[in-house]
Amino acid sequence: MQHDFFNPPELYSPPKGMYSLVAKSGNLLHISGLLPLDQNGEVVGLKDVTAQYRKVWENIQIALKYVGGDLKDLVKTSTYIVGRENIEPVREIRQELNPNPPPASTLILVAGLANDKCLVEVDAVAIINGTGE
Repeated sequence: MQHDFFNPPELYSPPKGMYSLVAKSGNLLHISGLLPLDQNGEVVGLKDVTAQYRKVWENIQIALKYVGGDLKDLVKTSTYIVGRENIEPVREIRQELNPNPPPASTLILVAGLANDKCLVEVDAVAIINGTGE
């Protein structure tokens, strides 16, 4: 089976091209941990976890759309959050942004992320044109 790797032009570029933001094999899609960065690699919502989380989900939507999918195709997300105080605000927004039914999910509290200005990162798995069953 062929594997395809993408860096959607509407998203930021991975540092030094060390990895791909999106990997697709058949109808299975893996999205690398996405940060709250704009197309130029600048942090959106500095010190504001709600703005950062919204930007991350916008980036996930961009990645999904690039390969013909959308949020309803998500089957698993992993969310990495800096600071216990940021868990509840993220949960509130997640209820608003998640598709229905929501995908399987893991929430991980971390001491920091690779970009120290970011408070949240999300990676995802989707099945494009499938139900996940």
